[in-house]
Amino acid sequence: MSPAEKYQLEVLHEDNHTLVVNKKASDLVQGDKTGDEPLPERVKAYLKEKYNKPGNVFCGVVHRLDRPTSGALVFARTSKALERLNAQFREKETGKIYWAVVEQMPPKDTDRLVNWLAKNEQQNKSYVVREGAHNAKKAILNYTHVASSDKYHLLEIELETGRHHQIRCQLANIGCIIKGDLKYGAKRSNPDGSIHLHARTLRFTHPTTGDEIVVTAPVPKDNLWQHFEKLFPADAR
Repeated sequence: MSPAEKYQLEVLHEDNHTLVVNKKASDLVQGDKTGDEPLPERVKAYLKEKYNKPGNVFCGVVHRLDRPTSGALVFARTSKALERLNAQFREKETGKIYWAVVEQMPPKDTDRLVNWLAKNEQQNKSYVVREGAHNAKKAILNYTHVASSDKYHLLEIELETGRHHQIRCQLANIGCIIKGDLKYGAKRSNPDGSIHLHARTLRFTHPTTGDEIVVTAPVPKDNLWQHFEKLFPADAR
């Protein structure tokens, strides 16, 4: 058994400074009240075993995905990489494309959504509010309807901002509730606790070489996801 298999990691890209994994919907990026082991701890254990490293192993968290969301997630393997990747994400120099499967057709085939969102800490939920409301932050995304099945619709989303539950909240606000997302109004949950939101493609500049890195994450092993991926396979992009 390889270290990746042992620690249940699907590694999409790996070099001396960066590591990109395909996060499963059950993976927790940051520790919470559940006490479940966060994904960065598994990544550290994987790196320690694969490279036979003594002592502590560095694994810097660059960005996050909600627990029920799957897809491409990059970690920094060195402090230099963490500092430079953090700057890229902060200055919005990265590219992130998400796929979302929603219950209703969007009102337009393609649109740019601009809202003001406020997070309710107690509920761990964001709401669309008026500009100037307490704790309101501007949220912008662009979506395109790319395919449909008998009951569901696939949207491709590009973020201009990175707000708490932004895609989930903004899509729900136009009546496009993500499949399985009970928190934002879905009819029923998914059996595995996931929601049909997937970080499909991640683009960033390598922190030391300056090369452009583009990683596409295969969708979860779910019949509906697989249906859509067959229409747009990763190697065709």
